[in-house]
Amino acid sequence: MIKTSVLIPAYNEQATIIEILELVGHQTIDGVEFEVIVIDDCSTDRTVELLEGRPDLYNKFVKQPKNGGKGAAVKAGLREATGDFILFQDADMEYDPAEYPKLLKPVIDFDADIVMGSRMVASQCTRVSYFWHKVGNKLITLIFNILNNTTFTDVYSCYLLYRRDLVDPKSLITDGWEQHAEILSRAVAKAKAMYEVPVSYYGRSYAEGKKIKAYHAVAVIWTIFVRRLFR
Repeated sequence: MIKTSVLIPAYNEQATIIEILELVGHQTIDGVEFEVIVIDDCSTDRTVELLEGRPDLYNKFVKQPKNGGKGAAVKAGLREATGDFILFQDADMEYDPAEYPKLLKPVIDFDADIVMGSRMVASQCTRVSYFWHKVGNKLITLIFNILNNTTFTDVYSCYLLYRRDLVDPKSLITDGWEQHAEILSRAVAKAKAMYEVPVSYYGRSYAEGKKIKAYHAVAVIWTIFVRRLFR
């Protein structure tokens, strides 16, 4: 049995938090056990109220003492995780948990250490979004591949699945959007088998609540360089 900890950071996601958790709960894969961990980052809407009313939808509910951003929420979730693998799931419905069987297949069949869900490889459905976001993603992915001698196509996909013992949560030093790059860099440094699978993407617009901005790419690229130099 492969135990997989699904980490779901949430901040003001009252519109989607119950729906995404119900979708996660519908996933069943032979040989895989899911541990669902929700981390609320001091939401100011009804997110906490809704979560407390549906304890059947998760295994652990972590309430942050203050708003620290997604990175701080991820750290809190990692400290609670007990699975063999970590899988990140956004709470905003941009990624569909129905993709879990594809993400776990390389682990089950090939003993993968890392599986990345790529929006750039034969995805069945990808919402047309912001041009410069795609340019930035391609640039970040290119830099990561050059420095780490890898062939990823989409390093900033939410769907990163990795063996938990590859990254010690206590070693993480970033709290912003660049934390994803730090986690992937640390995992890649120790991983032996890495795979990608295609996933669909239903991205939100800024009007719908999208939070990441173009300037966040600067910290991401800096983190990739730092982690490569001080591996």
